[in-house]
Amino acid sequence: MRVLLTGATGFLGFRTLEQLVSHNNIEYIRATGRTLRTTHYVNHPKIEYVLGDLIDKNFVDQIVKTCDVIIHAAALSSPWGSYDAFYEANVLVQKNLINAAKAHRINRFVFVSTPSLYFELEDKLNINETENLEKNFVNAYAATKRAAEIALIQSGLKYIIIRPRALIGRGDTIILPRLIRAYDEGKLRVIGNGKNIADLTPVYNVAQALILAIFAPEVAVNQVYNISNGEPVVLWDKISDVLRRLDRTPPHTKIPFTLIKRIAQFMEWKSRITNKKEPTLTVYGVGTLAKSFSLDISKAKKLLGYKPQLSTDEAIDEFINWYRINENS
Repeated sequence: MRVLLTGATGFLGFRTLEQLVSHNNIEYIRATGRTLRTTHYVNHPKIEYVLGDLIDKNFVDQIVKTCDVIIHAAALSSPWGSYDAFYEANVLVQKNLINAAKAHRINRFVFVSTPSLYFELEDKLNINETENLEKNFVNAYAATKRAAEIALIQSGLKYIIIRPRALIGRGDTIILPRLIRAYDEGKLRVIGNGKNIADLTPVYNVAQALILAIFAPEVAVNQVYNISNGEPVVLWDKISDVLRRLDRTPPHTKIPFTLIKRIAQFMEWKSRITNKKEPTLTVYGVGTLAKSFSLDISKAKKLLGYKPQLSTDEAIDEFINWYRINENS
């Protein structure tokens, strides 16, 4: 099998590469991204790195050619940004890949989407894949990810879509580092009562789910799957644990969600009419820190054979060890 992996130089991408190379049935991996980072690089004879922009149709055609399977993990992923930027990165790129996949008769298209599609700034637990998505989404990222899903579902290609929740572990440059940076800048406060529960999913397990998807039997194809650890945690307990282990005293000051939401709305409004830079607070960002949110992963267990191998605490351990080494790099 010859695999094309987009987003290969990112957090999920390089951790997926680490697992792909160990499979005897995979002979070649074309790994694409925009830039190489020494912290997110895998050196192996099966891997060929090909750097470029997925909005370029000619580039996409060339990288899809001669591959059997696509794992599309590249995305513009942020709680803030213009709709046009998200549409280009998440929808137009998807359409480029779909067109090339059809032209070169790709056997299977595995797409990394997001459970942000379900998020509505309220407590929601044990959400399954039948959740109604005919609604206004919480931000442009979620809206364009859903549009990308629909494009793939309607393409006629064989597909599997996964919606992994809150990836953590070695190589994380997004979730936990953002919280640490907010703390170091004196901006981190407990939002709400500090008792909300959430899924924190080891990136190792998400990479495992992607590999299960490319080898899954036909009965599992043309389906959407939630991916998490199936063991929701008290979010602020885990954030406090990370901070303590990095020699920082966890915050104790609590701010009501309704108040911080209004402040975030004002900051978003101000950013839109001035410099359009990401505000210190976003409504989505404060919502994820205040509201309980967890996924039902029974479908992935049944049809994909998904079984989380790494616990949330083990993923935090590997993040801490990695972050100590790379904190200043």
